[in-house]
Amino acid sequence: MIISFVFHRLIVMAIIKEVRGFSPKWGADCFIAENATIVGNTIMGNNCSVWFNAVIRGDVNSIRLGDRVNVQDGAVIHCTFEGADTQIGNDVSIGHNAIVHGCKVHDKVLIGMGAIVMDHCEIESHSIIAAGSVLTQNTKVEAGSIYAGIPAKKIADVSEELKNGEIERIAKNYMKYSSWFKD
Repeated sequence: MIISFVFHRLIVMAIIKEVRGFSPKWGADCFIAENATIVGNTIMGNNCSVWFNAVIRGDVNSIRLGDRVNVQDGAVIHCTFEGADTQIGNDVSIGHNAIVHGCKVHDKVLIGMGAIVMDHCEIESHSIIAAGSVLTQNTKVEAGSIYAGIPAKKIADVSEELKNGEIERIAKNYMKYSSWFKD
């Protein structure tokens, strides 16, 4: 299936593709940018947004996104064949050019721009993965932690201000931004 958008007589289409008998599915009031790619065994909840040049590739295993997840420009979500699916909770922000691969991300998590999250990682709720960080395979991020660096290590606890401020603010802002693109 291909979703078409018309701009001044030019037709631009997001790539929504069935793979191995699986077609992507999404909930109500989602925004999918015209040049985003979503394939295979991918299911996302309500009020999600998939931004320009983002790729969600459920071809080799399943990808599940909860409600109010924003996958920002250039981000890639993938998984490992017969090894690691990808599960993303509610109110998660995946920053520009981040890679989220074969891992589990709980609710209310912020993954910074350019961060990489490898197979079998688990990021518990109310956590922040700093921009440019690399979570190596099997890393477990405890709830309410900030991880940074290469390889990423815990550098601090998430304050109440960050928990109720940055993490929730960014998720809510992306719902607002996506409304600007919906007709």
